Amino acid sequence: MRFSAPEEYGLRCILQLAREHPTGSLTISEMAQRESLTPAYVGKLMSILRKAGLVESIRGQNGGYQLARYASQISLSEVINALGGHLYTSEFCDHHSGSGESCVHLRGCSIRSVLSGVERLIQGMLDRCKLSDLVQTEEAMVRWVQGHVEKPSSQGEPLSGGLG
Repeated sequence: MRFSAPEEYGLRCILQLAREHPTGSLTISEMAQRESLTPAYVGKLMSILRKAGLVESIRGQNGGYQLARYASQISLSEVINALGGHLYTSEFCDHHSGSGESCVHLRGCSIRSVLSGVERLIQGMLDRCKLSDLVQTEEAMVRWVQGHVEKPSSQGEPLSGGLG
């Protein structure tokens, strides 16, 4: 599992806009300078985010980009999915089937079950996290994450902690 460069850099750029919202906008050059990226790359990322309806371009002398909605209304999952997509989709098995036309484990795959469950957990967390949450300090986000993640179980114990 990897967090891709477009996902990271696109998220960093849209966070710059979240810090300016609701009244401000930033140009591609300003975002590129703040994030040490090339203007061409930032332009590409902004185009993707604009097509996804997450940012708006503003023309004119004071133009640039701004958030299309309030930062509290844009989830991290929307941003990540626009920039790179889901960690795991049901189409994964169609593309990783080995040398055959379909996977030999199509009818009973424990790996698919785990990856699907991990995807649901990650998407749930990303759905709960809004851009407005991410403009906080790292320490504040550590506390936010701790409040939204179930504590890991001890080895051999069920996550629910119940006896069944």
